[in-house]
Amino acid sequence: MNLSNQTAIITGAGKGIGKAAAIAMAREGIHLGLMARTSADLESLRQQLTSEYDIKVSIATADISNRAEAERAVETLIGELGSLDILLNNAGTGQFGTLSEMDPEQWERIIQTNLMGTYYVTRAALPTMLNQKSGSIVNIASTAGERGFATGSAYCASKFAVLGLTEALMQEVRKSNIRVTALTPSTVNTELAVKTGLPVGDEDRMMQPEDVAELILAALKLPQRVFLKTAGIWTTNPQ
Repeated sequence: MNLSNQTAIITGAGKGIGKAAAIAMAREGIHLGLMARTSADLESLRQQLTSEYDIKVSIATADISNRAEAERAVETLIGELGSLDILLNNAGTGQFGTLSEMDPEQWERIIQTNLMGTYYVTRAALPTMLNQKSGSIVNIASTAGERGFATGSAYCASKFAVLGLTEALMQEVRKSNIRVTALTPSTVNTELAVKTGLPVGDEDRMMQPEDVAELILAALKLPQRVFLKTAGIWTTNPQ
């Protein structure tokens, strides 16, 4: 499917997978609404994209764990873009520690961002897609949403929940020609992974954000009559 002149909102667009996806979509001629907490990251990316590609780029700062901020940002971006064809729920956070040792506020913050933030943004964007009876929603989950691991109770719970949300929403909106997909990458070499101490490595060996962006595009390019329900992407040889 030709994606040129479609419109997309990307959360967590300032870094990592979100930034890589924005660049990949820009190459396809997709007009972009970029959301993140840091305005400097968004401004820098907007300048880069508009200088290289003939697309419209709108930006909005928001902490998606805050419902009012998330809803206001989505409303602003849809208003400036004029429509919405693609929503990439990528923004997320992670911290690791045993259930008994992790501060409850840290635990809640992960759930609030990864689950509730995805819910807030999706709920704000969905009416536009329902009205036009088309659209694609891609949620970035994780292999941590498929199996739990020690010290990952909060992160795993949030990503398991994103997978459940994705499946339920898919069943609700598929009759309106809206495609809902969950992607489950293993560890990606991002700033978040480095900060949380996850094992990453050199670019030739470890999965990069650009690799996930390629999978996102592949899912979006499928004919409208079909969609990718879930898909995992793994580093071939992490050792």
